[in-house]
Amino acid sequence: MCLAQLGSLLPHVVVPSVLAQFLIPEWRLSGAEAGLLAGSYAAGYMLAVPVLATLTDRIDARTILIAGSLLSAAATMMFGVFAQGLWSGAAIWGLAGIGFAGAYMPGLKALTDRLVPGDSSRAVTFYTSAFSFGVGLSFLVSQLVAERWGWRSAFVITAAGPLAMVMVCLFLRPVAPKPASGRLLDFAPVISNRPAMGYVLGYGAHCFELYGIRTWLVAFWTFVAVQNAGSAILSPIAVSVAFSIIAMPASIFGNEMALRFGRHRAIMVIMIASAIVALAIGLSADKSPWILLPLIALYALTVPADSGALTSGMTMAANPDYRGATMAMHSTVGFGLSALGSWGVGMALDVAGGPTSASAWTAAFALLAAGIMLGPLALYWSRPQPKQSS
Repeated sequence: MCLAQLGSLLPHVVVPSVLAQFLIPEWRLSGAEAGLLAGSYAAGYMLAVPVLATLTDRIDARTILIAGSLLSAAATMMFGVFAQGLWSGAAIWGLAGIGFAGAYMPGLKALTDRLVPGDSSRAVTFYTSAFSFGVGLSFLVSQLVAERWGWRSAFVITAAGPLAMVMVCLFLRPVAPKPASGRLLDFAPVISNRPAMGYVLGYGAHCFELYGIRTWLVAFWTFVAVQNAGSAILSPIAVSVAFSIIAMPASIFGNEMALRFGRHRAIMVIMIASAIVALAIGLSADKSPWILLPLIALYALTVPADSGALTSGMTMAANPDYRGATMAMHSTVGFGLSALGSWGVGMALDVAGGPTSASAWTAAFALLAAGIMLGPLALYWSRPQPKQSS
């Protein structure tokens, strides 16, 4: 499942990969429009996942996983062939996001349905960590193909990736979930589960930061290269791939910290550290690449380190009868704030002077720092309340 997920993720960041070099100049996009285009993927995901993930409480998640993977492949191909500007691109990329909504959380449900409970925490962490490796692969393939054969080819070639998950699904044994009671989109039991909602809201803060930097990292390092007459040590391709690859061990390490020192404590420390690093990058936006590169490497550790701990915490805090619905809420909040992160950073860049201005990047990273700091507040709110003595 983890290996197949690399295929599912191959189209995942094609738009952010080609945004700065190809789509922004060709389609004459502002920062906000570019963020809207990139965020349409997360928006499509957010709209579809409540239904698709909740359905996994009623039918085998494998069925939804196959359908979502096929739609993801088809929509990615359509973008490469038919997209002509902001609105057609956003519509098609949103459709690709709907396909991924049928692949990621249903894939996690298909995995956990086939594991004994004691295997879940680390298995979920490996699955979520494979996400980061897959994103790095997507950055690498997308940019190399776009530079060699044009940006449309990047979409056409990466569209084949999700078919790997379809092949793996054919070998998964059928698992029928227990008959579920109640309405399909009944999220009241999820919302009333305060411990689970703490992880859900924390995940939303994590996704705001993650997708904000993921959408704009190539553009930021392009700015750094231009500011330093092309001598930025590493190319935007290398920086974006390395950022994603570092995320995989970081997520695993973060979950191990959570198991050892306590989940809430570890996640809150990671989030506060990430906010500090984001501010340091923003304040150093006009400095030498020799200063910025170590900060970016450190940010690549702090941004994803809470991901596995948040997701495994959510699955363990969820009521087993509503695990699919809880995963749906987790993804809805997470990817809704992902879309907001992509668009919000673009807006911050526009308001503060545009992506060629150091002060604009300071504002963008300040926004990312503010977003992740909402996570500790959510976890503090969800702490078990002390029982009052009678």
